[in-house]
Amino acid sequence: MKIHHLKYQYLFYVLFINFTHSCTNWEKSELKTTSATDPLATSFDIRMVYTDSLKINSILTAPKHEDFRNLFFKYSIFPDGLKLVFYDNFGCPNIVEADYGTIYKDTSILDLVGNVKISSSNGDYLETNQLYWDAESDWFFTNKKFKFWNSDYDVAAKRLDANKQFTKFNTGRLTGTMSVEER
Repeated sequence: MKIHHLKYQYLFYVLFINFTHSCTNWEKSELKTTSATDPLATSFDIRMVYTDSLKINSILTAPKHEDFRNLFFKYSIFPDGLKLVFYDNFGCPNIVEADYGTIYKDTSILDLVGNVKISSSNGDYLETNQLYWDAESDWFFTNKKFKFWNSDYDVAAKRLDANKQFTKFNTGRLTGTMSVEER
């Protein structure tokens, strides 16, 4: 009986030491490990300047930038909005603003979401909830509703496919007014 009692006493001490040791580990701070879905880098109050042959093409500013180049499909997000100023051939600024943005690295497409507004230096103005910009071809497109104003047009439609100067564009069914010149 005494041997049986010693077994239980030994087991009690082992469990007690293990329990007290594990309890003290709960209060230790541990290093946080990053997962594969965490951003590679996070930047605040950024300003990116895009140039070509010493000529400034565009300037992007944002309060926050998160870079996910560590993932298979590389992208960056601007979760707190962004402002993009791009310059035409004459150096005149055109401004794009949105509540949220995503740049896809491999395709050079910028996805703008929420209160997207474009205002050009010559008075063109566009509003929509989502707009894509292909930076390589300087082309805008969306399948969402949009409104567009300038000196000749005051239109609304559901689909837009246009160059950044809005001199060439295709849309869905239009509503509004536009000036037409007869020949």
